[in-house]
Amino acid sequence: MNAFSSLSLKLKSINNPFARDMGWLGSSQIVNRFTRLAATVVLARCLSPHDYGLAAIIMTTNEFVRVFMRNGIGTRLIQVDEDRLELLCQSAYWLNWILFIALFILQSLAAFPVAWFYNDTQLILPICTLAATLLFLPIALIQNALIQRQGKMWVIALSDTMHVTTENFSSLGFALAGFGVWAIVLPRLIVPPIWIAMMLRHHPWRPKWHFTTKGWGELMTFGRSVLGVELLNTLRFNLDYLLVGRFLGVEALGAYFFAFNAGLGLSLGLITSVKVALLPRLCQARSQLDQFRQVYFKSLKTITWFFVPVVLLQASLAPFYVPLVFGQQWATAVPILVLVCLSAIPRPFANAASQLLLSVDRPGIDLAWNILFTGLFTCGILIGVQGQSLGVAIAVLLTHCICLPLFTIWATRFVFHRLATAQTTITP
Repeated sequence: MNAFSSLSLKLKSINNPFARDMGWLGSSQIVNRFTRLAATVVLARCLSPHDYGLAAIIMTTNEFVRVFMRNGIGTRLIQVDEDRLELLCQSAYWLNWILFIALFILQSLAAFPVAWFYNDTQLILPICTLAATLLFLPIALIQNALIQRQGKMWVIALSDTMHVTTENFSSLGFALAGFGVWAIVLPRLIVPPIWIAMMLRHHPWRPKWHFTTKGWGELMTFGRSVLGVELLNTLRFNLDYLLVGRFLGVEALGAYFFAFNAGLGLSLGLITSVKVALLPRLCQARSQLDQFRQVYFKSLKTITWFFVPVVLLQASLAPFYVPLVFGQQWATAVPILVLVCLSAIPRPFANAASQLLLSVDRPGIDLAWNILFTGLFTCGILIGVQGQSLGVAIAVLLTHCICLPLFTIWATRFVFHRLATAQTTITP
């Protein structure tokens, strides 16, 4: 608690709100990474590459279903004007329940064709078990969005730390107890009540107990582009797993899955932090062009100083810490780890550009870009798989380092040119 109080005072003294929010969320990700490191070390020594391959398939299936929770409903609640907020909150609450019950059924049914596709019936029960976690989420999704709208990122950070730390240490314990692949599955049933309790405690909003569909059209109209982007993001994040597992085998997938998570775990957490922290700040500033521009470009500067050194340090140290920490059996995964780690550098800048487009009600452009990038990424992976796992990692690095900077530059110029033109037209 003393450490938390000291950190809180230091972060509150930061004048840049985005940097302060990133400080909270980044600190959370660092703590999470240390606990995940402990779990990963134990899992790497207790689980075989085959177990890791099964875990990759189970988690990928779950992620393809869970992407529908990132459906733009929460984003709309963060962005909408205050006079419509309560109406949309009540409407979104009931829409979320319908959606997540449907997703629970969908994932449970999907377990059977997935098991058939990989010719392994061991996959059915874990996939169905993870589906049950979806039924917890609608309880507190509205509060989560409203906390982000208020800019209380310390609540999000603290909740995430408690959630992930509990999950990681539970995985560690189950792995030591010899639960095999279930050491990765069972903790996900334990932690949702922690997140729910934090959200309910830190925001007073509660649903009115009468069902309503008023506002569903508005939520779904805005959310369809956001959901489309999230679907494409999820496809890209998991496409290499699917193709490596299908063409190179479960054991090759296990090595690739280990390298990807050991190398990109912290980076992906920090990238998500950019999305969470930046959108509320942009929405608050969008009525004043100069302030809006300042918030955005300060965020890019913060990303450069905060994120890039972390990735470069991790990539440069990988040849030393992987065999030492995880065991010599994973040393062959080091080149893959380094490549996928470096591919993270342009990602937060592109995410910032995506949030910029969302803040000015242009999610359709973000969706169009993601369709194009997913096509290019798929072609790259299909070429890269000819060079085994290392070829896939090279394809991941090249597509991200070429395409994402181009998108970031274009989207930034597009938004600020249009805003400047509109302001000049309105000014007499």
